[in-house]
Amino acid sequence: MIYLDYAANTPVCEEALQTFCQVSREYIANPNSPHAMGLAAKERLDEATRQIAQLLMVEEEEIIYTSGASESNNLALLGAAEEYQKYGKHIITTYLEHSSVNGAVAELQNRGFEVDYVGLTEDGLVDPEELRELLREDTILVSICQVDSEIGIRQQIGALAAVVKTAPHCLFHVDATQAAGKIPLETAHADLITFAPHKFYGLNGCGVLIKKKNILLRPQIHGGISTTPFRSGTPALALIASTAKALSVAVQSMDERYRYVEGLNRKLTAALSKYKGVRINSTKQSVPFILNLSIPGVKTERFQEELSNRGICLSTKSACCAPNTVSRPVFALTKDRRAALSTLRISLSHLTTQEELDTFLAAFDECWKNNEP
Repeated sequence: MIYLDYAANTPVCEEALQTFCQVSREYIANPNSPHAMGLAAKERLDEATRQIAQLLMVEEEEIIYTSGASESNNLALLGAAEEYQKYGKHIITTYLEHSSVNGAVAELQNRGFEVDYVGLTEDGLVDPEELRELLREDTILVSICQVDSEIGIRQQIGALAAVVKTAPHCLFHVDATQAAGKIPLETAHADLITFAPHKFYGLNGCGVLIKKKNILLRPQIHGGISTTPFRSGTPALALIASTAKALSVAVQSMDERYRYVEGLNRKLTAALSKYKGVRINSTKQSVPFILNLSIPGVKTERFQEELSNRGICLSTKSACCAPNTVSRPVFALTKDRRAALSTLRISLSHLTTQEELDTFLAAFDECWKNNEP
């Protein structure tokens, strides 16, 4: 089997897995317990938090642990909106966002919040001037992903943050789930940053929300302060420690991995561009880890199934999207419904080999001949 769906989930690296097993065995107490074993667990928790803070250049008290990026996004958006609605009920976001952002925004709309969607340039970048025009006195929240999960477009977070800061009571949330561990996080520019380790070879079941010290959130889970008053629950120490380890490994290898995957992406793009009916949706602003393409007139769910039968595993859209629906990011970028209904997402890793790409391209050619529009 050949796995080309690393944007959906990654295999846990050995270092993170060993850390999880070791901490699970050696620290059995609740880090919130005041006895000796609890205090030892708390010390190990603090060590992991210090490591994450140093790697991301944030303060330790700014780190909130959750069950995953979806919870982190919901806590960031719902918690901020509920806390700051006294200043207004206007939110700005994009059509590139993950469903956990879209879903939270839709819930806020149901509660009476007003939402605007900022447009994109032809390369998929959020237009700073349009963002500036959309900002209002009552805008309290802007949510823009650093890298989107379907096309892989990397936004200019620093430039967008400068625009957001012109609004008097507006917070800037950045979903960095597809960026963490792959490219540097722009933590200095955002008020709220979210990600999860299972995207960079950590374990599922843990997420991180970075909340700047001066920001308030309305908790979404109640029943104890845990490591922070903003999110209750017994700290998942082994998951937290393994997250710190996975992040450390990823950051140390970031440049080398990026260059390698960049080479894979160039090879793949050149080969697929030769097909007359294939449209490459990823732009020059996309990170190399994601290559999105459309085959208008082809049922890509069937195409994907045929590839799967040949041992090739990839996605049509984000794994969290409903099947047989339009890709919102691709439609926002291309304004072409046929293209947005016929997408394939190939996501690459430093674990992907040249031989795997050759096998994929041969399988793609066979499927193309069976489905050519």
